[in-house]
Amino acid sequence: MKMLRKTSELLWLFGIVFVALGVAICSKANLGVSMIAAPAFVVYEAIAPLSEMLSVGVTEYIIQGLMLVLMCIIVRRFNWRYLLAFAVAVIYGYTLNFFLWLLSGIEFSTVAVRWVMFIVGDIITAFGVACFFRTYMPLQVYELFVAEIADRFHFNINKTKWIFDLSLLVISIVLAVTLFGDVKSFDWSTIGYSAFHSIGLGTLVTTAINSPIIGFMGKIIDKVFVPSPRFGKLEEVLKR
Repeated sequence: MKMLRKTSELLWLFGIVFVALGVAICSKANLGVSMIAAPAFVVYEAIAPLSEMLSVGVTEYIIQGLMLVLMCIIVRRFNWRYLLAFAVAVIYGYTLNFFLWLLSGIEFSTVAVRWVMFIVGDIITAFGVACFFRTYMPLQVYELFVAEIADRFHFNINKTKWIFDLSLLVISIVLAVTLFGDVKSFDWSTIGYSAFHSIGLGTLVTTAINSPIIGFMGKIIDKVFVPSPRFGKLEEVLKR
């Protein structure tokens, strides 16, 4: 099979689109979104009554902006390319809003269908993340945070990513418990078919299978795409 070359920029675009679509599908399944997406969904649900101008996507890039500031404080440095990561977060936020709007009129009728669609959403998201990992273009703040922390303190990047994912899971649970004050209403018997403020069994499933699926999707991408740049001068600028 003929490989598709000079696709680095295309894979970056795929990353934004497929991650946003996958997260939107998982949210629609109402079994819990991923540990990465959960903080934005939880915070949005809590503050949505305060302003009609807010959306999940806007909340998402605000959280990523705050995370970017925290990262700069931790690593004690700033690079102009960090701002590009925030710009990607803004683009992603509005893309997520678009897909949430597009799916707003669709209902997954049964629990079985919801689980199937949740897994589909997870696979689509993993494909998008794998695309991101194969481009020189700026990533979202989440990936930048892991990369910069690992580089600054000479940590293993895979272990850093694992700790980062677990930390976001814990933060999401803490937010869900503290922002709503209704933890006593949570029923363990419903965890298999209903999310508690965007956190559910699906969130735990994603935490467990996320990395293997991303790795598998990456192998598929590598059989089809050669992520070389179409715009070489742009790559030179971004890597300076």
